[in-house]
Amino acid sequence: MTTTSPPITLDDVRDAAARLKGVAHRTPVLRSRTLDELVGAEVFLKCENFQRVGAFKFRGAYNAASRLSQEQLARGIAAYSSGNHAQAVALAARELGTTAVIVMPEDAPPSKRAATLGYGAEIVTYDRYTGDRVAIGQALAAERGLALIPPYEHPHVMAGQGTAALELLEEVGELDALIAPVGGGGLIAGSATVVKGLHPGARVIGVEPEAGDDTKRSLEAGRRISIPVPHTIADGQALHTPGELTFSVNRRLVDEITLVGDDEIREAMRFAFERLKIVVEPSGATPLAALLTGRAGALPRRVGVIVSGGNVDAERFAELCGDRT
Repeated sequence: MTTTSPPITLDDVRDAAARLKGVAHRTPVLRSRTLDELVGAEVFLKCENFQRVGAFKFRGAYNAASRLSQEQLARGIAAYSSGNHAQAVALAARELGTTAVIVMPEDAPPSKRAATLGYGAEIVTYDRYTGDRVAIGQALAAERGLALIPPYEHPHVMAGQGTAALELLEEVGELDALIAPVGGGGLIAGSATVVKGLHPGARVIGVEPEAGDDTKRSLEAGRRISIPVPHTIADGQALHTPGELTFSVNRRLVDEITLVGDDEIREAMRFAFERLKIVVEPSGATPLAALLTGRAGALPRRVGVIVSGGNVDAERFAELCGDRT
């Protein structure tokens, strides 16, 4: 009989946490009596919109980049991303004294593109609806001799992302459920590894935009499903298939995937701004949308939520959250 070891373990996440200490921010946990009353649970919001680069992605990018050899660092790093991972790798490269080249879609949010350039990275663009960013990134890395750090399909990236959930549990104690957004699956894979490792009875619920339900379909089918590249305001979740490594974790540890529509995401962003006084980008608002709409189902008493990022510029935020009419 053969067994396959999981890509990451709880010890890997703990090791990542030690590596990130003093480098990544230990982000705040926000409470809201209004939110608790609306959803009928005690909700603990882990605010990764206050993380360096404005999103959880710095955790995984730095954990992976910091493990490269000096020879690899001297040659530089490559990555592909619609925005947050791009910024995270660019900053990690700067922190480690190396350079980064990022493959970004032509329609990436201008604020994310500007921030990536601001951290000193070179950007190579492509059309997300016709181009294969993985193939482009791999070819670029091979051509230039760069170390490629993918946004989720990497054990050290997944372990780094899981440190957000580890911090949350260390601060607030045992949770009955954790809700997190799902794009490529790295955040929820790392989070689920932590939650199930420490509290096996807790539920792990992922949230996707309705137009980008590749992970939900994949879990239901028991295999990775590909869909057309989705059109959704949640650009960080506009993916067509789950990662192979992330799916191998999530099919074992994630209890449920629920879906929310773009209008519901807008309402969640507006709620976060008006009632919680925080700015959340569309992808980061999907778990809150699932709570506010009841799509997360009947909630247990203590619920943790990963608010994954807040990278949205003022003009785009006003466009998304402006007049309802």
